[in-house]
Amino acid sequence: MKLAYWMYAGPAHMGTLRVASSFKNVHAIMHAPLGDDYFNVMRSMLERERDFTPVTTSIVDRHVLAQGSQEKVVENITRKDKEENPDLILLTPTCTSSILQEDLQNFVNRASLESNCDVILADVNHYRVNELQAADRTLEQIVRFYIERETKKKIDNSVKDIEQIIEKTEKPSVNILGMFTLGFHNQHDCRELKRLLADLNIEVNLVIPEGSSVHELKNLTKAWFNIVPYREVGLMTADFLEKEYQMPFISITPMGIQQTSQFIYQISQILETLICSTFPRHFAEGQQKSGNNKIKFSSYKKESSSNEKECLVLKNQTNLSIIYEEYLNKVFYQNYIKKQTLFISQAAWFSRSIDCQNLTGKRTVVFGDATHAAAMTKILTTEMGLQVVCAGTYCKHDADWFREQVLGYCDQVLITDDHTKVGDMITRLEPAAIFGTQMERHIGKKLEIPCGVISAPVHIQNFPLSYRPFLGYEGTNQIADLVYNSFTLGMEDHLLEIFNGHDTKTQVPSLKNKDANSAQSISKNQNNKFNWSDEALKELSGVPGFVRGKVKKNVEKFALENNHSFITLEIMFAAKEAVNA
Repeated sequence: MKLAYWMYAGPAHMGTLRVASSFKNVHAIMHAPLGDDYFNVMRSMLERERDFTPVTTSIVDRHVLAQGSQEKVVENITRKDKEENPDLILLTPTCTSSILQEDLQNFVNRASLESNCDVILADVNHYRVNELQAADRTLEQIVRFYIERETKKKIDNSVKDIEQIIEKTEKPSVNILGMFTLGFHNQHDCRELKRLLADLNIEVNLVIPEGSSVHELKNLTKAWFNIVPYREVGLMTADFLEKEYQMPFISITPMGIQQTSQFIYQISQILETLICSTFPRHFAEGQQKSGNNKIKFSSYKKESSSNEKECLVLKNQTNLSIIYEEYLNKVFYQNYIKKQTLFISQAAWFSRSIDCQNLTGKRTVVFGDATHAAAMTKILTTEMGLQVVCAGTYCKHDADWFREQVLGYCDQVLITDDHTKVGDMITRLEPAAIFGTQMERHIGKKLEIPCGVISAPVHIQNFPLSYRPFLGYEGTNQIADLVYNSFTLGMEDHLLEIFNGHDTKTQVPSLKNKDANSAQSISKNQNNKFNWSDEALKELSGVPGFVRGKVKKNVEKFALENNHSFITLEIMFAAKEAVNA
């Protein structure tokens, strides 16, 4: 536990509340002091949604400290059960409840006897995990609870061959895991993923937790495979489904042209493996063990009570590669990637244009969550020709994966959740642009370095009403615009000089072809505590406009540190050597 006025990832209970609030008709009750009940305000302000399930706070006050909180918590759970009629109530512990050493599981057991809905205690260690880790664990816990209960129900109904039945959707389908509230452009990314999958003739079985019901979770296993767009939330659920139900998953984030292509190629490989190997092998093994193995491909309606409409049941060695021939056509995937890259995504063309080539070699810093920071580092380096002098993430628990992903794409790596270290790094490296979180945007404003926001934590301007995905081929256009517009461009500098630099703090006009008297007048007109020699002003005027202000500031800083009030050409060169050193 630590006291901080800024955190990249919040406390564990925030992650649990984000997952619970993302589901439909799931009510979270947080056992915490009054000051921790800011979630509802934050979500309604940022997401700007008209309808969502609010969080209830079971307040820890002086009466609780004196008498205990069991009665109060149980009463809050049963009251919400009667008032809201939820499908699930999730009791969320906090650091305060841990300090008080309260037996919340006992509270849940007692409340379950008096409630009609399901009641679960979020199983997270609030001292060891942050917001993202807690969200990942909570999602896996809820999924496991409902799937295992459905499996137990089938066993109790004497379905003895439950392990010998593979029940899948008739058409290849996927689950999208990890889309939830207050995520960075999550809703736009989900829309773009659905469009991409529809182009590949693949259905979306379920998107969890955002907008789904806990009663639909039993249908997760009917999908052919899973997609985890963001590493921060969804990986634990995907690992559980792969281990227990042999469902493969894709964890490549389709962000940027190259990674989107890899994402599509991995889809084709998984489908080929399932159709040509996994399903037939399962059928053969089941026949040897019990003789009654079946593969049932069913088309179902989510709102239907029976869920069954029509089925394709394979009880013999039917060649699936004939039935699903179109999904094994590698030329189709190659043509799709080519068409999207040439005609939908403008990023590949734009990166070769003269406008974007002006950015080649510019120094940048990338910092954010592991998913977005790693993907952005690759995009800047391989697709836009920029130099990433430092790539970093605040996801310390995923540091090994991040280092592996950015190896060879950046000059150095920074793993920290301390924003002051990030600020020190940016100040020392002096990049031309930053791509990071809302905090890096504040740091950039202070240092007069432009910043494009590419990751949470974010502010309200990063929850746009317009369509702005970061994933898929449309996402490549958004990223290209963000990168290009984040820089101060050459033509802008030229116009600023013509119109006397109306929106810059420091203006040093060009002194080419001007005499010494002109240089002296410029020095007098500047309201600085330093006097510049004519030779120094001429040297400064030759510096490109987009870095001139920074050079001037560095020289004056050097002069101040060394007690110089009159800046000469020699002092400028000495300052340059000091910076390079």
